[in-house]
Amino acid sequence: MSDEIKTNNNSEGYNLAVIGATGNVGRELLEILHERNFPIKSLVALASEKSVGMKLPFGEGDDLEVKNLSDFNFTGTDIVLSSPGSEISKRYSPIAAEAGAVVIDNTSQFRMDPDVPLVVPEVNANDLSHYKRKGIVANPNCSTIQMVVALKPLHDNFKIKRVIVSTYQSTSGAGKNGMDELFNQTKGIYVNEPLEKTKNNFTKQIAFNVIPHIDSFMKHGSTKEEWKMEMETQKILDSEIKVHANCVRVPTFIGHAEFINIETELPIDDGNAKSALTDAPGLIVVDHRTNEGYVTPNEVAGEDSVYISRIRRDFSIKNGISFWCVSDNLRKGAALNTVQIAEILSEKYLKN
Repeated sequence: MSDEIKTNNNSEGYNLAVIGATGNVGRELLEILHERNFPIKSLVALASEKSVGMKLPFGEGDDLEVKNLSDFNFTGTDIVLSSPGSEISKRYSPIAAEAGAVVIDNTSQFRMDPDVPLVVPEVNANDLSHYKRKGIVANPNCSTIQMVVALKPLHDNFKIKRVIVSTYQSTSGAGKNGMDELFNQTKGIYVNEPLEKTKNNFTKQIAFNVIPHIDSFMKHGSTKEEWKMEMETQKILDSEIKVHANCVRVPTFIGHAEFINIETELPIDDGNAKSALTDAPGLIVVDHRTNEGYVTPNEVAGEDSVYISRIRRDFSIKNGISFWCVSDNLRKGAALNTVQIAEILSEKYLKN
């Protein structure tokens, strides 16, 4: 066990720090860094003071002892993978960047900053060339990531005019506390426990229910989650695309699902859309018009790809299709996308 893992046989590796290492995404980051054999010279896990001393596994036989974020010196750190709350990120990401690190930030704090690239590697990896403007790269919202991976090949081939998306988002999108609330509330219902005892994170009962409300309401009636999907899609993919999102929390633990409807300028049907999606990076198409011929959130936990099913024509408009899109929101929707960005930075832009 150590408060810093050093890979002595990798002199060409990078000095990494993970902020928010004890959270769902932070733990997933550590796992994926090891799985993908990222070139690490040293690795530090950072969190709040209350988590200092906690042991986090890294690979087989290694443990990281959590260090205090508030007094950590980022000098000499090459890459910071940051997944705390937005306010913490607002404070510490610039500090890390000023110390010379490249920060890949997983919060909403910097996503709409025009000087911060908002990146999904399968979609707009070239935007990483602007990382030096602030030393920060933003990771998009989990629901946006899986959607734009699917939209990219369709936009390239058919030019998307409009997107309408309805999401079915798991409780892990609200962190460990959200998952715990679903678990405890489900148990509580069976023993007639008062709802007030288990309702802390969601505005209404989440067990055996769906809630059409994620994040805070905005003046025009959308929630901030819906606004994020709309604005982020335009920044990542094309500012001319019109997007309307409806975001719903559902009683599942891991995996976000989306029904996406698009209208295109060029002729599109289920056949040519399926071909474009099948050939695209990061996507797996499972689309059989039979029982079980589609993918559900329960089946994608631990998977890296975005899965597409239920591709069909929308006959209410001239050029339109609908499809079902599912992904592990903790992996491709957060940690994996972050590590993929780090991989591209290390291969193309950073010198170790």
